[in-house]
Amino acid sequence: MSNSLFKKGIFSWLLLSLSIFSIAQVATPVEKNKSNISSVHSQLSTANRQPISDSALLDLVQKQTFKYFWDFSHPVSGLARERSNDTPAYGNEVVTIGGSGFGIMAIIVATDRHWITRDTAVKHLLKEVNFLLKANSYHGIFPHWLNGATGITIPFSRKDDGADIVETSYLFEGLLCARQYFNQQNPLENQLRNKIKWLWTGAEWNWHQRDQGNSLYWHWSPNNGWAMNFEIRGWNECLITYVLGASSPTYPITENVYHKCWAVSNHFINGRTYYGIKLPLGFDYGGPLFFAHYSFMGLDPHGLKDRYADYWEQNYNHTLINYKHCVINPNHFKGYGENCWGLTASDTYDGYNAQSPTNDFGTITPSAALSSFPYTPEYSMKALKHFYYDLGDKIWGNYGFVDAFNESKNWYAESYLAIDEGPIVVMIENYRSGLLWKLFMSSPEIQSGLVKLGYESQWLKK
Repeated sequence: MSNSLFKKGIFSWLLLSLSIFSIAQVATPVEKNKSNISSVHSQLSTANRQPISDSALLDLVQKQTFKYFWDFSHPVSGLARERSNDTPAYGNEVVTIGGSGFGIMAIIVATDRHWITRDTAVKHLLKEVNFLLKANSYHGIFPHWLNGATGITIPFSRKDDGADIVETSYLFEGLLCARQYFNQQNPLENQLRNKIKWLWTGAEWNWHQRDQGNSLYWHWSPNNGWAMNFEIRGWNECLITYVLGASSPTYPITENVYHKCWAVSNHFINGRTYYGIKLPLGFDYGGPLFFAHYSFMGLDPHGLKDRYADYWEQNYNHTLINYKHCVINPNHFKGYGENCWGLTASDTYDGYNAQSPTNDFGTITPSAALSSFPYTPEYSMKALKHFYYDLGDKIWGNYGFVDAFNESKNWYAESYLAIDEGPIVVMIENYRSGLLWKLFMSSPEIQSGLVKLGYESQWLKK
C-alpha cells in the first residue's frame, strides 16, 4: 500500500486488514488442528451442550480459549503463534508480538483461576522472556512478527521489517501485568521481574518521536528507515502506545506528542449520534470493536478521563452502536440479531477484513461481543449462549470459538487468531474480577504516565 493512500485518510485498521489480506486468503490449515476442530464439533453436537450456569459457561469459554496460548504456544519460544493455520512462506513458525502480550495476560488469568500452577506459569513466562531478550529488536522495540524458533524478524509487509511500536505496546501491557502479579520473593519470580525490567527499561519509545517532538511513528526499519511513514493518530487501537510511551522510566515520549499527534486527526473528535447514541471519538459508527478492547485490557476505562473524553462513555457507546447496528441489521444479513452481533477485524469468507457498521459484509466475529463483556454484559451473555448452544457444532472447537462466521455465505472459519482469542479471556476476566485492570493500573510508572498526559482515574493518587 502506498504512502499516498495513508495521506488520503485510509484507516489504521484497514492498513492492518489489507496488509495480511493475501496471507489469510491462501493460508492452509494445520492438519492436526483441523482434525481436532472436527472431533470437538462432533462431541459438542451430542450430549455436551446441556445447559450450565452462566458462571460455569464463562469458566468453560475462558479455559478453552486459554488453551490457544498454552497447548498451542510455540514449543521453542513459548510465544503465541500468529494463527492456527500456516502462513505462506513461513509455515507455522510465525509468532506475534502483540498476541503474545495478550497471551501473557491470559496466562495470568489461568494462574489466578488455578488452571495451571503458579510455578508452571512462571517457568513458561521465563521461557518467553529469555527468548525475547535474545530476539531481534530495534532500539528495544520489537517487530510485528518473529520466527518463534530463531527470534529473527519475519517481515509483516515489504517495508515493515523492523520495529512496530504498537505491537510492542501490547507486549508490554502483558509484561507489566505479569511483573505486578508475580510479586513473591523467590528465585523464579525475582528472576522474572528482573528480566521484564530489562526489557521495559531497554525499550526506546522516544526513538519513534519525530518532527521536533510533534509526531509519533508506528514503524522503523534498519533497512527502510521511516519509509512506512505512518503517524499514530487517533482514535483507534493505539491509546496504550501513548500511555506506555509516556510511562517509560528511561526513554519516555513527551506529553506534547500526545496532544499534537494522537489528538489531531480527522477521526479523533466525533460527537455525532448514531442509532440514537452519541459517539465522543472516532470514525463514523465507531469502527471495529477492537478499538474498545486492545488498549483497555490493561487500562481500566472506569472513570478514565482527559480533556478529550470519558473513556468509559466512549467504549460503552461504541459497543452499543455496534450492537444496535447488528440488531437493526440494515443490510439484512442472515443470523444478525440481539443474540448474534459483533463486528471487528477477523478472518472472513474471502480473506481478512476489519468489519464495522460501515464495512459490514455479514461476518460476525465472536471476539467482538465476548470481549465486550465489561461494557454490555447482558448483550454479551446472550451472544455467548447463542454461539455456544445454537451454533456450537459449527463454531466451537479446540481453542474455544473459531475466529468468525458468515451465515449469509454459509461460511464458518476453521482458524483461530491470537489477537482475537486473547481479548476473550482477558476482557471476560476484567468483567468478572477486574484482575488485569488492577494489575496494570497498580504499576507506579503507568500512574505517572497517566498523570503526565493529563488523565483522571480512580487509580491515581490525589
